Amino acid sequence: MAVENVRPTRLELLRTRRRIVVAKRGLNLLKLKRSALIAEFFSISREAMRLRGDLKARIARGYEAIRMAETIEGPTRLENISMLLPALPVVSVATKNVMGVRTPKVDAGSYAPVPATSLLQLPTSIQEAVQHFQGIFEVVLEIAEKENALRRLLKEIEKTKRRASAIENVLVPRLEAIVRYIKFRFDEMERDSFSMLKTVKRKMEQEAESAAA
Repeated sequence: MAVENVRPTRLELLRTRRRIVVAKRGLNLLKLKRSALIAEFFSISREAMRLRGDLKARIARGYEAIRMAETIEGPTRLENISMLLPALPVVSVATKNVMGVRTPKVDAGSYAPVPATSLLQLPTSIQEAVQHFQGIFEVVLEIAEKENALRRLLKEIEKTKRRASAIENVLVPRLEAIVRYIKFRFDEMERDSFSMLKTVKRKMEQEAESAAA
């Protein structure tokens, strides 16, 4: 609404002042939310970095275990056993609430590529390789969950920043300009009323002098 289109009334002045109070309160809440979102973003980011480092180490150990199993059991036996391993489980994705942002929660259940009873029947070197890659699978799911949460949090941080900026740099200055305009019009009307009263008083005095003469 343009300032010139505002009705300069006391009711409008009170209403605009209330809107300023509400807007500033909302701005403070948005800033608090943004700070909390940023803190949560960095917390999850640190955890994701730790998991990525853990994944790198697990992959190195996993490939070392495979090379060891291949050396001990031979490539043919290792390949034959690998063909008996079941497929990866279906991953279910639910949602959870992180600082008011809906983020995915990945769950593969209690994943075990080989049943415990069957695992005991395998050579020790192959058991170790299977267990290493079971851990890799679980860490990959954790990383996927964390990184998706980071993307959604970053999007919410940007959205909150834009809303706060719009209130701080557009809405509040516009409302404050309306208040100044209404007060200016009040002052203007008061000056006009004062001038009118002086004019009326002068005419009355002139008429009184004419009557006395």
